[in-house]
Amino acid sequence: MDVQNPIYVTGHKNPDTDSIVSAIAYAALMNALGDRRYTAARIGTVSDETAHILERFGFEPPERVYNVRTQVRDLNFDRPPVLSSAVTVRRAWETMLNGEGESTFLPVAGEDGKLLGMVTTGDIAAFDLESSENPTLKEIPLFNLVSNLDGQLWDRCSGVTTLSGKLVIAVPQAGAEARTFSRDSIVVTGNDPQVIHDALSANVACIVVSGAQIDASLAEQANSTVLITTPYDAYRAARLIIQSVPVERILPGTPLVAFHLNDYLDEVREQTLKSRFRSYPILDEHDRAVGTLSRFHLLRPNRKKVVLVDHNELAQSVDGLNEAEILAIIDHHRLADVQTGAPIYVRNEPVGATCTIVATMFQERGIMPNRHLAGLLAAGIVSDTIFFKSPTATPRDRVMAERMAAIAGESLDELGRDIFTPSATRETDARKMLLSDFKHFQIEGHRLGIGQINCIDSTELLNRRDEFLAVMEQVKTEREFDLLLLMLTDVLKEGTELLSVGDLDTVEEAFNIKIKDHTVFLPGVLSRKKQVVPALSVLWG
Repeated sequence: MDVQNPIYVTGHKNPDTDSIVSAIAYAALMNALGDRRYTAARIGTVSDETAHILERFGFEPPERVYNVRTQVRDLNFDRPPVLSSAVTVRRAWETMLNGEGESTFLPVAGEDGKLLGMVTTGDIAAFDLESSENPTLKEIPLFNLVSNLDGQLWDRCSGVTTLSGKLVIAVPQAGAEARTFSRDSIVVTGNDPQVIHDALSANVACIVVSGAQIDASLAEQANSTVLITTPYDAYRAARLIIQSVPVERILPGTPLVAFHLNDYLDEVREQTLKSRFRSYPILDEHDRAVGTLSRFHLLRPNRKKVVLVDHNELAQSVDGLNEAEILAIIDHHRLADVQTGAPIYVRNEPVGATCTIVATMFQERGIMPNRHLAGLLAAGIVSDTIFFKSPTATPRDRVMAERMAAIAGESLDELGRDIFTPSATRETDARKMLLSDFKHFQIEGHRLGIGQINCIDSTELLNRRDEFLAVMEQVKTEREFDLLLLMLTDVLKEGTELLSVGDLDTVEEAFNIKIKDHTVFLPGVLSRKKQVVPALSVLWG
């Protein structure tokens, strides 16, 4: 998988088993066909039922994605070299001049890799001009100096590590005044024995001899003076000595505006409008520089790519979907309000489970899922069709579930009992049970929330009715629902114990029933999307 540019396959919020399994299976199908960027994702907590099924067939829950908003990591930002704070100004300049960087801004990092600042061509030019006016150098690392000069260091200077002093160019054209030396002088000269003798007599800090070798008899007079020879002429050597300064010393003192890879694009735009910088460093989670960003990069960002399975409604989808690029929709629900900027692949079929569609796609493309994935697909179909008793179930669901079960070596009856046994839905936290398979709808200005728990025997769950109702009242208030329902769908009774809070009159009118203690049994009602939501939609719409 391309970890830099993944394609997220994600189901809806509060995902059920069909949503999770279809995301896993579709990603596996596309990867098997050669595009390894697909990765299953989830945007909610995995229910106990789903976790049980995943564990049974040896799968981990998909990666959780909280939003698909465009981030700095999605931009085609520049990736220039990150300089060590110890490199010379000359090295920084050559890096820019030779095009090693993609801009005239280079990040500078300390020994721990964390960003210290940004150096620009303007910073180097300003330093060069200032040094011409005041050629006094402080504690230049000797290694920097020798390297910049392509020089040879006289062996007797092994105890010196840094050099400080005023730069003096002493060549015949410079006149007698240039021959006045002091102990803190750094003298640049040519093959002039008298100058070298005078400099040594003054015990200067360093002598750089350009274009020649030092006479051995003169060199023997050196005490603490550092002797270096260089192939460059005196004036070139002087500039190279100045450019031996570590680059961290010329970093501007103005505060940096930096961004992290996980920062969101809209927030970055806002920040760049408030500042005047031409380039901004980009940092990773450890504050290490990984690139630079300019306003140009904000114009055409790369959007995250997603595939929606088991839904096509904005309210049920991942946050930031309007900033992402939707590549495909695989679903079995009504068409809702998701919009795209370009034509995409859409497969929406009137079957009982999205897993049925994905399993069919394996068959159409001539790829047989392995036994673990086939078992997972069979479980997804059985779960979403409520063991083929849901009014949404079709003969295709059963045929495909049997085919997947055969590949997996599983019994559908045993699989159904495992999925809907009370132990699969037993959970001490009533709120978590309510929200484990929960969807909300906006119907003609009415806000509706519906949770559903499928089971073989609803008696145990009904014993906790008061606990569920208390939690439902809390959620209704928090999320401002007009009506909140919890469906305790009993596979054996082929009906649903419906718990309601909010606009009970609407429920009674929609189903022509009388509610007692916020509870009523609806025989034959198994499907949220095909029986409950349509009944309320007709009444409200």
